[in-house]
Amino acid sequence: MRIHELKKPEGSTKAPKRIGRGQGTGQGTTAGRGMNGQNSRSGGGVRLGFEGGQMPLYRRLPKRGFTNHWAKEYAEVNVADLNKFENDAVVDLEAMKQAGLVKQVKDGVKILGNGELEKKLTVKADKFSKSAVEKIEKAGGKAEVI
Repeated sequence: MRIHELKKPEGSTKAPKRIGRGQGTGQGTTAGRGMNGQNSRSGGGVRLGFEGGQMPLYRRLPKRGFTNHWAKEYAEVNVADLNKFENDAVVDLEAMKQAGLVKQVKDGVKILGNGELEKKLTVKADKFSKSAVEKIEKAGGKAEVI
């Protein structure tokens, strides 16, 4: 089967309702818009967020803070999680992915110092916390910034 041979299942799409096409259709004259009022007119209706003159919600709520769109977001791995690896192993991004420690890499990997490390490892990552570096070196390993 090829893409140009694909067909929709029968009955999966319905023809659009043809409004304003005469009295016999049941949708003639006012075309389902009612008799009068703002929404019956062409171009009628209110803008997005308009609440009939009441102060709209987006203006009633306080605006606070700031979002830095250029902030880097790191996938975080704790030192205790690195005990999965064998002694003298080189732990890099690929090894962490295979071990299931990192699922989605955003702007890199940061090693955090939560827990204890019992194995001697060479860890390669984009960032390290101070406590993580101390614990890796205390266990006899190396922390290398990529």
